Amino acid sequence: MRDNKTRMVVEAGIMIALAYVLSMVKLFQMPNGGTVTAGSMIPILIFAFRWGGVQGMFVGAVYGVIEFLLGPKWSFHIASIAFDYVVAFGALGLAGFFRNGGMVKGIVGVVVGIAGRFVCHVLSGVIVWASYAPEGMNPWIYSIVYNGTYLSAELVISIVLFALLYKPLVRSNTLATSRA
Repeated sequence: MRDNKTRMVVEAGIMIALAYVLSMVKLFQMPNGGTVTAGSMIPILIFAFRWGGVQGMFVGAVYGVIEFLLGPKWSFHIASIAFDYVVAFGALGLAGFFRNGGMVKGIVGVVVGIAGRFVCHVLSGVIVWASYAPEGMNPWIYSIVYNGTYLSAELVISIVLFALLYKPLVRSNTLATSRA
């Protein structure tokens, strides 16, 4: 039992570090935050698939705190810190609730996790960033378009990487494969 918890904590640290390193490989960056990266969400998603949704959400939230502390600061508003970092990256752990059932269910998990992150960023956009919307534009539309621009690209990258990594991870017994 203790070995399993130790292994989970070690893997969490490794996946958080790997996610942070991948987040530094920026393919495109939006003017007020939001970046298309080289698959920086994949380590957090894989952790969630390995250990479950609750653990995945916790590790994602820890990663979000580290992203806020070490990354560029776009806002110090409490809603931005919560919805752009802690809760948004924690939402990636939702993928862990789709961990058993094969690659298709895994891809659904990737979509759900990133959709959860998207919802958080949209909420932050409406609460904190509404003043950046062009005059006369609804802040909800602005936030959806702004955040959808980079997160849709991140979603495609994450699905492709997950699909490419799925079989090797299953072969190495890294991912659960039961049809539960």
